[in-house]
Amino acid sequence: MAYTALYREFRPKTFSEMVGQDHITKTLKNQIIADRVGHAYLFNGGRGTGKTSAAKILARAINCLNPKDGEPCNECEICKGILSGSITDVVEMDAASNNSVEDIRSIREEVNFLPTIAKYRVYIIDEVHMLSTGAFNALLKTLEEPPEHVKFILATTEPQKLPATILSRCQRFDFKRISNEDIIKRLKIVCNEAKIEITEEALNTIAILSEGAMRDALSILERCVQDGIQNIDDNYIKDLVGIPKLVYIKQIMTGILNYNVEQVLENANTVLAEGKDITNFTWELIKFAKDLLIYKTSKKLELYSKEELDEIDKICKEADKDRLLSIVYNLSELANNIKTSSQKTIIFQAGLIKLCNKEQGNTNSDLERRIEILEERLANGNLQVKSQPKTNIQQPKEQQSAQHFVQEDNKDVKTKEEKKPASNGEQSTISRKMA
Repeated sequence: MAYTALYREFRPKTFSEMVGQDHITKTLKNQIIADRVGHAYLFNGGRGTGKTSAAKILARAINCLNPKDGEPCNECEICKGILSGSITDVVEMDAASNNSVEDIRSIREEVNFLPTIAKYRVYIIDEVHMLSTGAFNALLKTLEEPPEHVKFILATTEPQKLPATILSRCQRFDFKRISNEDIIKRLKIVCNEAKIEITEEALNTIAILSEGAMRDALSILERCVQDGIQNIDDNYIKDLVGIPKLVYIKQIMTGILNYNVEQVLENANTVLAEGKDITNFTWELIKFAKDLLIYKTSKKLELYSKEELDEIDKICKEADKDRLLSIVYNLSELANNIKTSSQKTIIFQAGLIKLCNKEQGNTNSDLERRIEILEERLANGNLQVKSQPKTNIQQPKEQQSAQHFVQEDNKDVKTKEEKKPASNGEQSTISRKMA
């Protein structure tokens, strides 16, 4: 029997099995129960949030011979045929690779034929924003007034790229990012059924790394299983996905806060020598700086043990909010520069050195403290300002040359005035003086 990936093996088969999208599944089930299913739907949301799964469930539910409470039975011949892909009345098309006008014209020709077995002919078009302008125009009329036996379900991660004429003809459903709690609950079900042993900390780490995408969480879990590990723990997952050890991250961040270039570069080079990806490494530094800022503000953090929180507390006591905020911005700028550079290591090391520069690190709070110290010393009479003797400061060549030309012009003017013939009145005065 062929191996099936975990995210495909445990794909939801009913609306009730979907995770974190109750606001959508409830509406779709009510439409099916009331027999008010629309002719065109647009499912929008981030990757791995259940758009394609919801489209397949909807396609089975409206064609199911024995639906119950808006759910497909998954037991009748129609449901089994759609699940196995043997029924051609449900068509899945990837618009990323089928985005031409000819592909849409073939659909326009097919919609005129009645379904072979099912009640409705359903077209699921994934990544619909990849269609060309001509393809959208070809789809427009069919999407506006399709035959009664045809339903369209469009899925996209970028609805802003769709023409307004397409958006206005669809019922739009926005899929939310799945919460960490919901991802952990689903992962526990999968681990129980697949007999996978995993710690609670590891589940929490997977949920955070997946960033709200259930498919990504299952993919990370599958990578752990394929290595044959009996008991999956938190450290193994971090090593697997290339996350540097927290001890190095803390050492680097402490060095940045203390402007210690040697400490920063030494730990950074150690991490790079282990083969860690620079982009992921930079992301971890940004995340840790952000976590320090959050802890400094709210004293709450996820993904850290009590011992780690104690160390974070010590770091935050010596760190300033403005300084941490500046580090987050500078690291984010560094991450963008790394993406576009062909010399990633050099850019990365130069960015770290820049962060350890005190002139770069001076924030408003630093300046305010320095001003307060100077004011206190001045008020107490402890501040002495030494008067510096005047020195002949050599002017720049440009200024010297400019002054030279001005002086020469003044000389010329004086010379001309001396050589200028006197007027009649002036001559008579001179004559009298001579007489």
